[in-house]
Amino acid sequence: MKLQVTQENLAKALSSVARIANSRNALPILSNVLLKTENNRLSIAATNLDIAITHFIGSKIEKNGAITVPARLMQDFISNLPDSVLDLELTENKLKINTDKYHSTINGIPAEDFPVMPAIKGDNLWNIDAKEFKKALSQVVLAASNDDARPVLTGVYFHAEGGNVIAAATDSYRLAERKVGKSKEAINFLVPASAAADLLRIISDGDKEVAVTHDEQQVLFQVGDVTLVARLIEGNYPDYKKLIPSKFETTARLTRADFLNIAKVSSLFARESAGSITIKVEDKSVSINSIASQVGENTATADAEVTGGGEVTLNSRYLVEALNAFSTEDIEFCFNGKLEPCILRSGSDPSYLHLIMPLRS
Repeated sequence: MKLQVTQENLAKALSSVARIANSRNALPILSNVLLKTENNRLSIAATNLDIAITHFIGSKIEKNGAITVPARLMQDFISNLPDSVLDLELTENKLKINTDKYHSTINGIPAEDFPVMPAIKGDNLWNIDAKEFKKALSQVVLAASNDDARPVLTGVYFHAEGGNVIAAATDSYRLAERKVGKSKEAINFLVPASAAADLLRIISDGDKEVAVTHDEQQVLFQVGDVTLVARLIEGNYPDYKKLIPSKFETTARLTRADFLNIAKVSSLFARESAGSITIKVEDKSVSINSIASQVGENTATADAEVTGGGEVTLNSRYLVEALNAFSTEDIEFCFNGKLEPCILRSGSDPSYLHLIMPLRS
């Protein structure tokens, strides 16, 4: 293998893929990245056996070849080089990297030992605007569970409903749902939240479209010159629609900024009580009360348009994170009683919904 590539392009590609290379894995090669010439381009790839990311960059290739090298060393080294053209040459599993003033050799492991994700079977393909997809994914993935005891809750659930593609996630304490586009295809798969988080990092502001292909075992996301392949989570996702009330006794409409401000202030006094805050909705206002027995207590109020009235106790972190996920200026806060699910939604963007289960007060 012998080629030339710019430091900027190689550093960018390594930052995309190297984070999933796992130095703690039993297989030493999984802490490496694969460099391979392919169709007059250089591909940089890494995998942890559940997720694989490949980034293609333009290069001037004199001789084809492939090698794997330590991911962390390669990324740190290339990112610290000056902006220049790099000469890469492979000799007996040693990768030589040269510029005018830097001459380095990195010992590699043969590319033949690098695991390859199986090819995706089938032609289930749909495309979505990259900006909208990134926004939707960021609004949903925060609600996925970190507890491996229930694997299906550690993913983002994609499914089609009435021609709309919907993404949803829940940890059983909160739920986020967002329409992410349209498709005529039959869509029903569960992506690990870790893969969704990696996908969020890959999609840049300049990307136009995300192409999605999947079969029963895997999903592939194509974003510009980058592909991410992830193994799907097996199992049936719970019928979360049953949790969402169809009508509400109490609804408060207020600005997101006001609601977020009083929620943040109240959360400071809720640290001793595991984040517990009490939200009271009454004529023309929403107030949040929190008590810290050792420090004091706080009540913060915001103006609102109110229908009905009542109070409910929530986890302050869940409320703040939900409000931060919205991009609209208006918020509707709806509930039916102290033990019923609370809904956050926006009149100006009905495509996103966030549900929080109340705490027993």
